Amino acid sequence: MGVNKARLTAGFIVAGVLMVFFGTVLVFVGPIIIDDQVEKNTMIDPKNDMSYTMWKDLPVPFFMSVYFFNVLNPEEVLKGEKPMVEQRGPYVYRKRCQKENITFHPNYTVSYREYRTYYFEPSMSVGNESDLVTVPNMLVLSAAVMMENLPYALRLLISATFKTFKEGPFLTKTVGELMWGYDSKLVDFLNQYLPGMLPSSGKFGLFAEFNNSNTGLFTINTGKDDIRKVHRVDSWNGLTQLSYWRTPQCNMINGTAGQMWPPFMTKESTLPFYSPDACRSLELVYQRTGEMLGIPLYRFVAPRTMFANGSQYEPNQGFCPCRQSGLLNVSSCRHNSPVFISHPHFFNADPVLQDYVLGLNPTEEEHGLFIDIHPLTGVPLNVSIRLQLNLYIKSVSGITETGKISEVVMPLLWFEESGYIDGPVLNTFRTNLVVLPTVMEYMQYLLIALGLVTVVVASVVHHKVKRSSNPVEVFSVTENPGASAHGQVKGTHGYDTREKSLSAAEK
Repeated sequence: MGVNKARLTAGFIVAGVLMVFFGTVLVFVGPIIIDDQVEKNTMIDPKNDMSYTMWKDLPVPFFMSVYFFNVLNPEEVLKGEKPMVEQRGPYVYRKRCQKENITFHPNYTVSYREYRTYYFEPSMSVGNESDLVTVPNMLVLSAAVMMENLPYALRLLISATFKTFKEGPFLTKTVGELMWGYDSKLVDFLNQYLPGMLPSSGKFGLFAEFNNSNTGLFTINTGKDDIRKVHRVDSWNGLTQLSYWRTPQCNMINGTAGQMWPPFMTKESTLPFYSPDACRSLELVYQRTGEMLGIPLYRFVAPRTMFANGSQYEPNQGFCPCRQSGLLNVSSCRHNSPVFISHPHFFNADPVLQDYVLGLNPTEEEHGLFIDIHPLTGVPLNVSIRLQLNLYIKSVSGITETGKISEVVMPLLWFEESGYIDGPVLNTFRTNLVVLPTVMEYMQYLLIALGLVTVVVASVVHHKVKRSSNPVEVFSVTENPGASAHGQVKGTHGYDTREKSLSAAEK
């Protein structure tokens, strides 16, 4: 019985040693296995069902929320007073993105065109697309600034044209018309006699070029040869650099297409991406760690230098001519129209911009942009890109429609493009890329701990079993009348001690 117990405890000791061994191996091999799985699941490959589907069709809800700045005092603005605006919105549109013409190339790149379509969501909006909003008339006020240096006689002729078509400095239109376009005889006239002056050749609308359109021909890296390059833009419309800006650095096409990034991010990582709508590359920086439904994340935000002018941040000199810090002049890629991009309500911009317009109240919570990234995979979990569209307006002599308007960067609207992983995609993502790696990580330490406990406990029990099955008898050899007739005493191990006893007696 004792022998069986000894064998059993010895077996437990061996099992414990094996658990410690495999646990220790997992400590070193586990991260390699996880990293290998992450690489396989984040490279752009049709064989990777989950990640390829996320990249191709963006199966998560994505929305664009639009806020208009309704002008409350248009008559006073014409007299030189500060504009007073009231934010109206949000008017929410569901955004559907789908990549088409997907073509893989032998040099580990893939090209595609991404088409986007917007659908109005009344239940998520404060009103309907039939709501009326008063805004600056871009046809008149942008044209006035663009023609400021033309001969005075020509400016008078343009002003007469505005009057003929009954176009004033401000207009009141429905949200739907301002978004997707409205018919204008003036647009038709200008496009016929001054082609290229206006950014639109059909209906004139602030987002007319967005709906049912694509963002250009992107060619990006698949990551098959180097996972650190996955999603990085190789070219856009066949270009490896732009021609809008004044320096090679500003014309660089950096980073990804703005939807996913390479895996294995650290707090020192940044999120560079190229935005066709902003006509330039942008870069977000790490702000803090966080968590979304148990999934760890890094939050990346826009640095204050993103839209800083050249005097505040030297590398941005190439984006000039600049105005106050916090504005990006995109006229060079918007048919020379005096349009500027900024953060909503001039957040992170020169305070003087807020002083020129009444009714603005910037806060980071409502107007700062951010992207929450799962650092291990580079997959965005929660996205909120917020940008504002502004028009530079001023009084131009010869064009009477501009009256005595003070020189001001006038906010037209701001919009937020947002989306987050949810539903079945979130569950699959959490299971494959969060739960399983976490289980593996805990398993390795559990095996080591359990193995050590097993070895210690089994060793103690094994020692006790051996002692109980092999008792030691303590004796002394003396003249003992009770000894056997032959003077033989058996020791614990059964050997004959008679000779030793006699030798001791003779001494």
